[in-house]
Amino acid sequence: MDADLIIVGAGMVGSTLALALQGQGLDVLLLDGGSLEVAPWAPEAPFEPRVSALSCASQRILERLGAWDGIAARRIAPYGEMRVWDGSGTGQIHFGAASVHAEVLGHIVENRVVQDALLERLRASDVGLLPGARLDHLRRSGDGWLLTLGDGRELRTPLLIAADGANSAVRRLAGCATREWDYLHHAIVTSVRCAEEHRRTAWQRFTDDGPLAFLPLERDGDRHWCSIVWSTTPEQAKRLMALDHEAFAEALGDAFERRLGEVLEVDPRLCIPLRQRHARRYAEPGLALIGDAAHSIHPLAGQGVNLGFLDAAVLAETLLHARTRGERLADQRVLSRFERRRMPYNLAMMGAMEGFERLFQADPLPLRWLRNAGMKLVERLPEAKALFVRQALGLSGDLPLLARG
Repeated sequence: MDADLIIVGAGMVGSTLALALQGQGLDVLLLDGGSLEVAPWAPEAPFEPRVSALSCASQRILERLGAWDGIAARRIAPYGEMRVWDGSGTGQIHFGAASVHAEVLGHIVENRVVQDALLERLRASDVGLLPGARLDHLRRSGDGWLLTLGDGRELRTPLLIAADGANSAVRRLAGCATREWDYLHHAIVTSVRCAEEHRRTAWQRFTDDGPLAFLPLERDGDRHWCSIVWSTTPEQAKRLMALDHEAFAEALGDAFERRLGEVLEVDPRLCIPLRQRHARRYAEPGLALIGDAAHSIHPLAGQGVNLGFLDAAVLAETLLHARTRGERLADQRVLSRFERRRMPYNLAMMGAMEGFERLFQADPLPLRWLRNAGMKLVERLPEAKALFVRQALGLSGDLPLLARG
């Protein structure tokens, strides 16, 4: 089986790229180890533990690809404010969408909701879908790639896109080098019901062990639910995961200073080791890496999937522009344009998140004083806060057409 372009990984980022390329006369094949079936939706269904904080730029991309309506018809939680404070001091910052004349800062959405809305659009497109496909072998073949699947099927393509996540098989089999390190932290994620409503606000407290976020969720108008991301040491994570629901709710309430009252209910928990990875190159002849296959960052600000959506939109824009010029899409010169546009932005975001994480984990008293003084200073500077808000909205930098207003 041959295709002009094969995308490995039909997660949120790979599916977005496929949709951005559909209807352009390209033979696009999207393969994934899953079923690629849209799950039946029930409004009363429990929340999925994994959520994303979708920026305004991501919303625009999803709207233009026709997937946003499917997301909104399921379940989304807009938020217009963010409150951040240092649990070891007195520094705190409040961000509001109104500071830049926006209605919201973003939307908290369960990953499966985004995925199913994208799959709905894909199943109505001209993109070839290959479910249940596990990549076993990969090698160069002439001017392209030969992919061998677990069931023995072989696929050929001149251009291969790795969108298969942080543990990318494509990246590994192609021998792409990465820089990576362990944060020595684990993230506990789940959904909880609090005594007080979240007020459409994202809350984040920096504790001595790591950041704790309460992100707003909504179900049938009930705004007492939050998605939590609790980053802590492996030892503390192991202890917390061993607690029963009542004891965990008590520990969580203590860590959060009960800003939303008592934690009344706790859904099943997941514990995820945190590791940062960054590919040394996003592009080689006939190969491009996007999303978590290219970069994975600390979940501190929920920016990971937003970076991936921008990767997909920029790569699609680069490929379609090259096609109008009659260029070979797999050519290194074409793919390098994508890399030049995305790598500096992603590295800057990763560096900022790394700096925040290290600053708030610092124990020396001068650094504690510095971060509290800095938070207080920023709180008094509307222009500085507005700059941060615009960054969170994803509306700065070199935006692809799909993300522009």
